[in-house]
Amino acid sequence: MKILLIHQYFLEKGDGGGSRFNEMTQVWADQGHEITVLAGMVHYTTGKKAEKYKGKFTYKDEQFYEKVDVIRCLVSESYNVSFIGRLWAYFSFVFSSIYAGLFKSKGKFDVIIVTSPPLFVGITAYVISRLKRVPFVFEVRDLWPESAIDTGVLKNKMIIKFAYWFEKFIYKKAKLINVLTPAFRDKLIQDKKVPAEKLIFIPNAADFTLAEKVQNYFDAKAFKKELGLDEKFVITYVGAHGVANHLIQLVEAAEKLIDTNIVFQLIGAGMCKEALIEEAKKRNLSNIIFRDPVSKKEIFKYILASDAGASVLKKVETFKTIYSNKTFDYMSCKRPILLAIDGVSHELINDAKCGVYVEPENIDEIVKGVNELGNKSTFEIQQMGENGYAYAKAYFDRDLLAKEYIFRIKGILK
Repeated sequence: MKILLIHQYFLEKGDGGGSRFNEMTQVWADQGHEITVLAGMVHYTTGKKAEKYKGKFTYKDEQFYEKVDVIRCLVSESYNVSFIGRLWAYFSFVFSSIYAGLFKSKGKFDVIIVTSPPLFVGITAYVISRLKRVPFVFEVRDLWPESAIDTGVLKNKMIIKFAYWFEKFIYKKAKLINVLTPAFRDKLIQDKKVPAEKLIFIPNAADFTLAEKVQNYFDAKAFKKELGLDEKFVITYVGAHGVANHLIQLVEAAEKLIDTNIVFQLIGAGMCKEALIEEAKKRNLSNIIFRDPVSKKEIFKYILASDAGASVLKKVETFKTIYSNKTFDYMSCKRPILLAIDGVSHELINDAKCGVYVEPENIDEIVKGVNELGNKSTFEIQQMGENGYAYAKAYFDRDLLAKEYIFRIKGILK
C-alpha cells in the first residue's frame, strides 16, 4: 500500500518530543508499505527552521527511513511570534503542502492520512483527495479549535466560527476518523454528531522497542551520578514548554520544595522556556534544571536516570480529554508518574496504578503529591513503575497499534 501522510510536525531524525508517526511509519515500512510524508520545515517546540530549509519552498528528503520519503514544506517562522504569526504559519503550510502533494510526490497513493492539530491541515488532505481521487483518514490528536480557545491562543470570533465550520466539513468528508482517546470519541459522537461507525480508536502509545534497546546497555545510576543528581529524587519532564503546558506550576512547586532533596528536570523547548528560566533565576531556585531538547534515544536515558516522570498541562476542560504522549514514555521506562492532568489521563494512571495524580495549577496539591512520591520506599517506586510498564505493554504497544491502524485503513479500501 502507498500512503501519503500529512503531518506538519513530523520530526527530524533523532529529534525528541512527540514521535508517534516517526515510529508508526517505520512499523508500516517494515510491513512493506511505502510512505511519503508532507511535513513542515519549522520545529513545533523551538519555532526554528534548519539552515538547509531556508529559502526553500519544498525540500525533498528521500529515504528518510527505508521506504519513507519526507517532503519538507514551507512554514513561516512567525509561528511563535504572535497569534497572527501562528495563523500564517498554519496557512503557509497548507499552501506549500498542497503544492508538494500535487507536484513533488511520486505516483498515485492508495490512501491519505492527515493528523491534526492544526485543524487546517485538513484543507491539504481534502484538496489532494479530490484532485487525486484518493480517500483520506483524518486523525484527531487534540480537540481543535476547543484547545486553542481554552488556552487563549484562539480569540478572533471570525476565525473561531470558520474553524468550527471547517471541523464539521472535514469530519463529513473524511472516509475514516481516528481519535486518540475514548473522550474524543464520545465528544465527536455526542456533541459533534459524527456517526460512530466512522470512528476508530488508535491512541498514543509506548515505544517499547527503543526503550528496551537503551535499557539493555545503559547504566542509569552512573549517568545520574554524572549529572550530579545521585543523592536527589529527580522528577523529569520531557516535552514542549508552551502555553498549554503551563510549566510555571512546576517552578512554583520547586520553590516550596527548596529545602528537600527533590529536583525537577525540564527537557525541551518552546515559546515559554526563556520566561520560565528567568522566573527560576528570580526565585533563586537550585532545584529546577532546564535542559535543551535531545534525541528520543537520549530522552530515554534521562528518564531512566530519574525517579519519576511528570506530565503537566494547563487546567482547562479540553485537556481532560487527552492522553499525554510523554506519559507513555515514562511507562515504557518503568518510571512512576506525577500527573497534573485531569480526566482520561487521571483514569489511565488510576487504572494502571502507576503514579500520583495532583490537581493542575494547585501548587499545594502538587507539592503534596511530590512529597508523597519522594517518601515512598524504593520497592514502592519500582512497583509503580512495573505496573505502568505492564499496563502499557498490554494496551498501548506502538508496534501492535500501528499494525491495527493499517488493518482498519485497509477496511475502507475494499
